[in-house]
Amino acid sequence: MVTLENISKTFYTSEVQTQALDDINLTVNKGEFISIMGPSGCGKSTMLNIIGLLDEPTNGALFIDGILCHGMNDKQLSQFRNKKLGFIFQSFHLIPALNVLDNVTLPMLYRSGAPSRSEIRKRAEEMLIKVDLGHRMKHFPTQLSGGQCQRVAIARALMGAPEILLADEPTGNLDSRMGIEIMDILKQLNREGVTIIMVTHDEKIAEQTGRIIRMEDGRIQ
Repeated sequence: MVTLENISKTFYTSEVQTQALDDINLTVNKGEFISIMGPSGCGKSTMLNIIGLLDEPTNGALFIDGILCHGMNDKQLSQFRNKKLGFIFQSFHLIPALNVLDNVTLPMLYRSGAPSRSEIRKRAEEMLIKVDLGHRMKHFPTQLSGGQCQRVAIARALMGAPEILLADEPTGNLDSRMGIEIMDILKQLNREGVTIIMVTHDEKIAEQTGRIIRMEDGRIQ
């Protein structure tokens, strides 16, 4: 379960103060698949970054599985993030010089307490088969379609067996057919018990999730 209590976020510069989030209260139950919608600049990605422990709120409290995340040091945050969370972005963030299998294994190789290289490789192969890319392991990102690149990114996000998957516009760079393929994978992961919180601009994509959260001017409507 993810709980945001009275979350606010203000960004400061020398001249401007911007209120990105204003008193957000939200609970996402275990096993839910929710989408967050709203115009550009409404605070969607800021909220996702706070849930993902990539940014801190100015005020308020974030609880993940009943654990208060405020006050953790960088090492604790990293360990907690690696244990609980997986991330998918609009831009796939694949390394062009590495093949698909190496792109998926790379993040795990640098985690403290990670399993052996052979175990990591076996897990990566299993995840690529899961997203129907078992036949593409030796290919490079430039040899793949956009939808296939996003499937590689999903496989990479699944390497740590996350309980919560955070997806920021995962279909944003894809055509409608490839977007459907990615949503089919996400819905299957949700059926398997993964909680998914997704930011999207696409109403048709959002309608496929269990609940739509609409935001405007840093507030939930």
